[in-house]
Amino acid sequence: MGMPAAFHDIAKRVNNWGRWGAADEIGTLNLITDEVVRAAAAEIRTGRRIPLALPLKEDGVQAGMIPGRINPLHTMVQINQEIFGPGTVACSDDAVTMGLQCATHWDALTHVSHSGRIYNGRPAGTITPHGRAEFSGIDKAGPVVSRGVLLDVARAKGLDRLPGGHAVTPGDLAEAEEFAGVTVRAGDIVLVRTGQIQVYLAGDKHGYGFPSPGLSVHTPQWFHARDVAAVANDTLTFEIFPPEIDDLWLPVHALDLVEMGMHQGQNWNLEKLSTACAEARRYTFLLSAMPEPFVGAVGTPVSPVAVL
Repeated sequence: MGMPAAFHDIAKRVNNWGRWGAADEIGTLNLITDEVVRAAAAEIRTGRRIPLALPLKEDGVQAGMIPGRINPLHTMVQINQEIFGPGTVACSDDAVTMGLQCATHWDALTHVSHSGRIYNGRPAGTITPHGRAEFSGIDKAGPVVSRGVLLDVARAKGLDRLPGGHAVTPGDLAEAEEFAGVTVRAGDIVLVRTGQIQVYLAGDKHGYGFPSPGLSVHTPQWFHARDVAAVANDTLTFEIFPPEIDDLWLPVHALDLVEMGMHQGQNWNLEKLSTACAEARRYTFLLSAMPEPFVGAVGTPVSPVAVL
């Protein structure tokens, strides 16, 4: 079954293939220019730093829905070992096995494909077992630092958390933008808070993943119109799950990553940031969200920090 006509109609409106040239591999991250970063630095007023990542631990957010996406398995490989002989400095080392998208992460533009294509019209077959992602691997993203904007959809509606069946619409984003007293501008990284991560923090990882509020299939047009550089939120699936259109799975992923070339972030803990922004009565900040440069990877853990 192919993608429906309604999907292809939206895809045409948000498509960025060729916008930054046929060789481009980073999509809307091109919108984070030196000028954008200089302006973002001016957002720092108090120096308060708020971490947005979940702890990396064996009992993490993954509950087995996606095969192979395992929570971190942390192993000590040497403990107080005098590797240069008796009486020398003793070393301890450890190793970890994990899904690169198991906790707080960025999706690379190659995370999904549709109709046999990835971003900029390249064949999906350029992703292989041994070569990994030949194009648009997460290592190509480079430094991700820009102005962050929190669109606190839940708080704007007077809620602690959106209900599980709520599809965040462009109208919801505009409402949150007005609530924040901010205008989203080109090169911004937008963080969309639903409050859903509260379910995981309360110990219910299954309830966290399903049912989940998330972005509607119509939101890519809103982000495209504003030239947003990247978007992240506080859910497992990013978009509403189960989907708002029957049997149309992960359409927002396909529109954002494949058509628009816009990186997505999931499992970001926005609770402390929500409180801090409400207290300060401002919803913009410098955001540092550097991808780990795994060569050819289709996603990466990230430890974002908002600096107010």
